[in-house]
Amino acid sequence: MLDLRFVRENSDLVRKAVADRGLEVPLDDLLEKDRRRRAVLADLEEKRARHKRGNKEIGERMRKGEDPVDLREEMGALSEEIRALEEEADALEEAVREILIRIPNLPHESVPVGPDETFNREVRRWGEPRTFDFQPLPHWELGERLGILDFQRGVKIAESRFTLLRDKGALLERALINFMLDLHTREHGYTEVFPPILVNEESMFATGQLPKLEAEMYRCRDDVLYLIPTAEVPVTNIHRGEILEEADLPLYYCAYTPCFRREAGSYGRDIRGLIRQHQFNKVELVKFAHPDTSYEELEKLTNDAEEVLRRLGLPYRVVALSTGDLSFAAAKCYDLEVWLPSGGEYKEISSCSNFTDFQARRANIRFRPSGGGKAQFVHTLNGSGVAVGRTVAAILENYQRADGSVEVPEALRPYMHGLEAIEP
Repeated sequence: MLDLRFVRENSDLVRKAVADRGLEVPLDDLLEKDRRRRAVLADLEEKRARHKRGNKEIGERMRKGEDPVDLREEMGALSEEIRALEEEADALEEAVREILIRIPNLPHESVPVGPDETFNREVRRWGEPRTFDFQPLPHWELGERLGILDFQRGVKIAESRFTLLRDKGALLERALINFMLDLHTREHGYTEVFPPILVNEESMFATGQLPKLEAEMYRCRDDVLYLIPTAEVPVTNIHRGEILEEADLPLYYCAYTPCFRREAGSYGRDIRGLIRQHQFNKVELVKFAHPDTSYEELEKLTNDAEEVLRRLGLPYRVVALSTGDLSFAAAKCYDLEVWLPSGGEYKEISSCSNFTDFQARRANIRFRPSGGGKAQFVHTLNGSGVAVGRTVAAILENYQRADGSVEVPEALRPYMHGLEAIEP
C-alpha cells in the first residue's frame, strides 16, 4: 500500500505509474475525497474545541447561580453537528482506503515500460540448450511411460490439474525439496521455517493477494481461512505488526510448502503436464531488508534462485518484467525461465521481487533505527527458490535419453539414494 501523503504530494507520478501498468484507478476521486476528509477533520477539531469551551462555560455559569439554558441548547445542537461530522469523516476515511488499497506499487525506474510480457527484457542466459539426436518427448509423456506421473488418477482423486506422483517421481519431488532447502540454509544463509498453509484474511491482505486476487484463491467454506498460493504469504506475515531492530536486518527465511491456486481465467494455457497445476510444491525465499539495500538484496536473492538451476545443470534465462507484467505489489521483478526442449522455449520457474515498503505498510512491519528516531517500514522481498513441479518437468525433458530413461542430475543423486537414472 502506498503512503497517502506520498500519493497526495506526487499525484502525477502515481498517475503515470498506474498508467504504465495498464491499470485504471480513480485517483481524482481519491484526492477529492481526501481533500474533503481533511476539511471535515479540521471542522471537527474546531467544533470539538468549541464544545469543550462551551461545557466549561456552562459549569462556570452554574457555579455563579446562573441558568445557561441558551448555551445548553447551543451545545446540544453542536453535539449533533459533531456526531454528523464524525460519521462523515469515518465514511470518507473508508472510501479513501478502499481506493488506496487498489493502487499498485510504483515500478522502479529501471523497470521496462510496456503493457505486457512482450516488453520484458532479457538480462542474461546460462547454459546451452541440449541438442538431441532423437525426437525429445514432453515431460508428461515421459512421466507416464516411466510410471512416475499419473495424471488420470490425479483427476479421479481431485479434478483436472492435480497429479499423482508415484515411486521415483515422488522420490524426485522429495529430493528436489531437500536439495533446495539444504542449499539455501547451508550455503545462502536462510533460516528454514515451516509455516501454516491456511492463513487468515489479514495475512492475505498484507501481501497484496486480497482483494485483487481473491478469484485465484481456495477459501474454506466454514472458516475465513485461505489455502496459501505461495509461502510468501505466511512467511512475510511472521513479523506482521512488529518492530524489528535495524541491527538484525536483513532477515532471510526459506520455506517449503504445498501451494494452491485456482488458476481462474487461465484455461487453455499449459493444460498438459506439470506447468500449471492447482496444487504444487515450492521452496520460497523471503527477505526483510533495510530500504537502503533492498535492491542489492534483490540481486542476491535472484542469484540464490539461479544457483539451484546451475547446480542441476538446467539452461535458463533471467528476464526483467515490464510495468504491464509486474505483480500488483512488486516494484521490480526478475523471472527465471528454464529451457523446456519439448516446446523449444523458456518457461517461468521462479519470480524474484522487491516489494519495497508496499507489503510492510499493509502488514505494519517496521524497524527501529540504531541511532534512534522514528521507526521506519522495512522492505520485503521474495522469490521462488524454486518451483518444484516445474523443475521436475525440466529435469525429465533435459535429461531424457533415447531409450526412454532419464538421467538423474549429479547434485540430486545423494538425495535419491545414489540413483543415477530413472528407467522404464
